[in-house]
Amino acid sequence: MSSTQRQLSPVLFVQLSTMMFLQFFIWGAWYVTAPNYLSTIGFTADDFGWTYSVGPIAAMISPFFVGMVADRFFSAQRVLGVLHLAGGAAMFGATMLMKKAEPSADMINIYFFGYMLTYFPTLALTNTLAMKNMEDPEKQFPVIRVAGTIGWIVAGFALTLTGLETTIGMFYLTAGSAIALGLFSFTLPDTPPTQAGPISFGQILGVDAMVMLANPAYLVFLIASTLICIPLAFYYQIASRVVEMTGMPIASTMSFGQISEIFFMLVMPLFFKRLGVKWMLAVGMLAWVIRYVLFSLGAADEISWMIIGGIVLHGICYDFFFVTGQIYTDKAAPEPIRAQAQGLLVLFTLGLGMFIGAKIAAEVETRYTTEESIAQAEEVKALGEKITTATEAGDDALVTKLTAEKTTARHDELAAINWRNLWGIPAILAAVILVGFCVVFHERTDSSASAEPADTLAAASEDPFNDNQESPADDGVAS
Repeated sequence: MSSTQRQLSPVLFVQLSTMMFLQFFIWGAWYVTAPNYLSTIGFTADDFGWTYSVGPIAAMISPFFVGMVADRFFSAQRVLGVLHLAGGAAMFGATMLMKKAEPSADMINIYFFGYMLTYFPTLALTNTLAMKNMEDPEKQFPVIRVAGTIGWIVAGFALTLTGLETTIGMFYLTAGSAIALGLFSFTLPDTPPTQAGPISFGQILGVDAMVMLANPAYLVFLIASTLICIPLAFYYQIASRVVEMTGMPIASTMSFGQISEIFFMLVMPLFFKRLGVKWMLAVGMLAWVIRYVLFSLGAADEISWMIIGGIVLHGICYDFFFVTGQIYTDKAAPEPIRAQAQGLLVLFTLGLGMFIGAKIAAEVETRYTTEESIAQAEEVKALGEKITTATEAGDDALVTKLTAEKTTARHDELAAINWRNLWGIPAILAAVILVGFCVVFHERTDSSASAEPADTLAAASEDPFNDNQESPADDGVAS
């Protein structure tokens, strides 16, 4: 901290920290808890499959925008500001559709897609903007970046404390925060375009990094990373409704996952030195298996400690696998293509893997959602409409009565889902991927595999869906 404060002016330190805080506050304000409201206005499992597919699609598209436009023609802070203002408008547009008498899930998801198209490029842009204004990014960036994780955590607790975690209010909070960051971005230091000269689609796609696939160990790692994102999608798409069913505060309880990320990030160097790449990755995948077994058993019987335990395991699940994977990629890739290699990793994991995972999670949820649960969901929706009418009429007594009935119906809706089998699917998937990885992956025992990971680890971020920046030389491709 002292080094950071010595090299960054107090004003710049506050500016960059505030930027990172808001960047992930915005995401944490809606992404995990969205189903807790949307399911009460008629969203089905298939609808959620698209809600959580548009982000991965945007993740696959955003490198083109960042690489061909943002990095080449405009100052980063201006692009950041415009994108967040546009994102705030898109999210406000989505809320207008949510308030209609018969909300269209398809139209709302289209607005979500528009929002994600504005949000995902900002992940790379915030890293670019921060790093380009630092003298020693490898040491200074983690201190700034942790403000993003704190922002996600604060968003979760804010949703719980304000009661917005099951209401349309979470989307208003998201939109308002996006507009605030959009305006704030124009006060950030001027950060001119970082690239010049021609650039090809192949470079943006990371075609040069395809040489990495000639390394059998890295090919196995990339396939395993893509596949493990399939069960990962279940967590973001479904877990918050299990928390709601057990009666725990939703958003703040889900934030325990980010809190554990910070802890395990701190202890990672100790484990890395003892375990090496292969077994760090294996422990991360094993944590996924244990997490979903806990969810399978805990959700079926509404056992709170099992649910909390599964959430807290997020620190190991994410840090030990995804952050280790970023480090492994950084060490395995030749220096000229490291940024492209990180971009390729993101394309396959947060793009392709999460897209497939979102669709599979939707199919699995549909299969194990019982007729009783569907009937209760209709009752919840009908009660919500009655509450709106009673609120407009100013009948507080009726609102209180209907709200209590809605809470009971909502619990019955969630309790009727076959959680044991639903969570058993990602547990089995993660276990199969783990076994296959342990059998096939053989870590090279050369300098790249044994190199001290501390510096690269410090540069890795702690939050879910971070943009995996591998070094100060961020060209916007690793988004």
